[in-house]
Amino acid sequence: MRIISYNVNGIRAAIKKGFVEWIQTNPADIICLQETKANQEDIDTEAFEKAGYHSYCFSAQKKGYSGVMIMSRKKPDAVHYGSNMEQSDFEGRVIRADYGDITVINAYYPSGTSGDERQDYKYVWLNEFQEFLNTLKKERPKLIVVGDYNIAHEAIDIHDPKGNKKSSGFLPEEREWMTQFLASGWIDSFRHLHPETTGAYSWWSQRFPSVRLNNKGWRIDYICVTKALEKQIKSAAIYPDVKHSDHCPIYVEIK
Repeated sequence: MRIISYNVNGIRAAIKKGFVEWIQTNPADIICLQETKANQEDIDTEAFEKAGYHSYCFSAQKKGYSGVMIMSRKKPDAVHYGSNMEQSDFEGRVIRADYGDITVINAYYPSGTSGDERQDYKYVWLNEFQEFLNTLKKERPKLIVVGDYNIAHEAIDIHDPKGNKKSSGFLPEEREWMTQFLASGWIDSFRHLHPETTGAYSWWSQRFPSVRLNNKGWRIDYICVTKALEKQIKSAAIYPDVKHSDHCPIYVEIK
């Protein structure tokens, strides 16, 4: 099972930048997209089907905002839209697909960069989402949670930890949440296989073109798996040379 997680920052914009041509290269069996910013009827899913992918979209009620999608070569046994968290579901943040005894959850975690109100909601969302996962894990222990977590966990995950210590996405409270989340039975697949790799980032600010060129990035996209899948992690990677977005795809292979 080859899985990619990718915040496309607008699926229609990504398509204009060669996204369809990229999926035609068969980069993964399951491709999870965040921040699609579109309803399914506004997306050329026929092009995805021609490339061999079924697609399942969960959009925000607000047009042009948020949204998640799962593209899959194999039809899932079941697809679940939302997480029964009212505001989260209104914003189209969580979609789930079951494959046998393995469940893939694609999530677009809130950002707090627009101000205190959204930062406060981010903390509420993190706690509610973890409760949702804890409940689901009792029924489905083999969970894979992919997505844009909007948190750089450790200093190794950000190009300028000192300069960003007061920036949303690298605040102590967010990092502490991530630490306790992993300690509660989750594995960061990339760090599991690459514990000391530096300069491995998945997002770069678009404010200055030189930022990505000089790799001044953040690793805020993750594929985390439960302990039940630890021994099945075969490989994990980040693809900074794939450029349809201000993020890049991240990858895991599960036996």
